[in-house]
Amino acid sequence: MNILLIGAAGTLGRALHTTLRERGHRILTVGRTSGDLLYDLTAPEQITAMYEAAGPLDAVVYAAGEVPYKPLPEMTPADWHSVFTGKVLPQIELVRQGLPHVAERGSFTLITGIPAREPVRTGAAAALANGAVEAFVRAAAVEIAPQRINAVSPNVFTESLPDFGEYFPGMGSVDLTDVAQAYIRSVEGAQTGRVYEL
Repeated sequence: MNILLIGAAGTLGRALHTTLRERGHRILTVGRTSGDLLYDLTAPEQITAMYEAAGPLDAVVYAAGEVPYKPLPEMTPADWHSVFTGKVLPQIELVRQGLPHVAERGSFTLITGIPAREPVRTGAAAALANGAVEAFVRAAAVEIAPQRINAVSPNVFTESLPDFGEYFPGMGSVDLTDVAQAYIRSVEGAQTGRVYEL
């Protein structure tokens, strides 16, 4: 398959790049500062340009997105705006603009996370963003068939516990290899409208 991988320079993106390439797929990477294509996907016009440069695709895989982790009373209107511009809107726009560029039975795989189902202190923004993306995936699946769309919703990565484990007390973790398998299930499988919780 020809796969567009957004966020390939990140912790998850690097793991996905390796796994998908080892399975024989052709990977075109996208990032703000590194990758085969350099675009900032928080700007819709950059997404347009990215698809024009990428050519025909069989799958689009997203492994990026940022949200603030702050106590709720400290969240500002600008913080809430950043929730949508950093994680929600880029993924929605990626699908909307990608429909003409992805094969008839191709797929989109988006990213959410454990705060959608297990809220934590300072995680209201993450819960909101992840919940919005998951609702979008379920609704979009109804409209875009036979193209498919799913989301992967992992716990904190085992490999990232030193940096982020304190935000998720008692919740365990998930290995990147297991997260990568969920992406393979989405890309190579037949399901749509699913949120793969790990």
